[in-house]
Amino acid sequence: MGLVQLLKSQFVIHLLMIYVFMVSGLIVNILQLCTLPLWLVSKRLARKLNVRLGYSVMSQMVALLEWWSATECTLYTDPKSYPLYGNENAIVVLNHNFEIDFLCGWTFCERFGVLGSSKVLAKKQLAFVPIIGWMWYFLEIVFCQRKWEDDRKTVAESLQNLHDYPENFWFLLHCEGTRFTPLKHEVSMQVAESKGLPKLKYHLLPRTKGFWVTVQNLRGNAAAVYDSTLNFRNNESPTLLGLLSGRKYHADLYVRRIPLDTVPEGEAECAAWLHKLYQEKDSFQEHYAQTGRFPGPIKSPPRRPWSLINWLFWSSLLLYPLFLLFVQLISSGSMLTIVSSVALCIIVSVGARWMIGQTEIDRGSSYGNKVTVNNH
Repeated sequence: MGLVQLLKSQFVIHLLMIYVFMVSGLIVNILQLCTLPLWLVSKRLARKLNVRLGYSVMSQMVALLEWWSATECTLYTDPKSYPLYGNENAIVVLNHNFEIDFLCGWTFCERFGVLGSSKVLAKKQLAFVPIIGWMWYFLEIVFCQRKWEDDRKTVAESLQNLHDYPENFWFLLHCEGTRFTPLKHEVSMQVAESKGLPKLKYHLLPRTKGFWVTVQNLRGNAAAVYDSTLNFRNNESPTLLGLLSGRKYHADLYVRRIPLDTVPEGEAECAAWLHKLYQEKDSFQEHYAQTGRFPGPIKSPPRRPWSLINWLFWSSLLLYPLFLLFVQLISSGSMLTIVSSVALCIIVSVGARWMIGQTEIDRGSSYGNKVTVNNH
């Protein structure tokens, strides 16, 4: 293990990185709160400002993947579609197999300049999580409770509000509704069998109602569906803790651009279309398992420097006063001050570990562990 890698694996370094992320995130949350009066004066300006503030938080996570762990991302896509990425609104359909697949989705957004304006369909509980959840509230993220009767109207209204959004955006959607696990896959395939649908090997059965509502409410606004299938080389299962320790992975992402006007409008027809899409995604994963690559040419965009510059800015701004505080702490010799500082470090560490835990597969949602035929 080299010296740099040794440093990356040290808990003290992780604690400093977590400190920068959490304090900068809370500062951004406060700044977002200050934009509330601006919404009454200029909604367009408030949105643009919040896109930049949101980028300041999310790009730190992207920098962790791209620059700290030096994880490589290879894009397989049609060269004719490539110039359109980042220059149009789109619905991005992602598979949900890995603990950091959301972060790879963000990296995809960052490479094409739409990270700050990217949207997701997120659990309502996440709205109460400091930093990310609070940031998402001001970015007009679509929150749902996973109860179709309650969500249908809420999701439709949230999506309609995006029709006058001043920036190009991508709406990232995990149609499987929850992350893949063997238990959830077994239950999902029981549902597929009961409904006479072909079984999937690498995916859960997609939940079609949310996709249909998304498509219906973004027609005329979004231009295409980006069918995105992610995998990692060498059968690796990357984790957020692995990235934090500087471990390098290699992600492969296969993206197909499908014009939105080719997606059927009727609910039943749209559901059948989505099931067919996931059968195709399954075949792409089978191809990857057999060959180690996705079909089609490689057209990978380079890393942009802005996530690194943003990360260095916050680190410089927040670590210097922390260093001065540490020096003052040592020189004071006050036992109360030392104990208080240690307690604060423990609180930051536990809080960050809890937030990381929300991404872990073995501690994920129980959603999908029960047979719920009516939800498909």
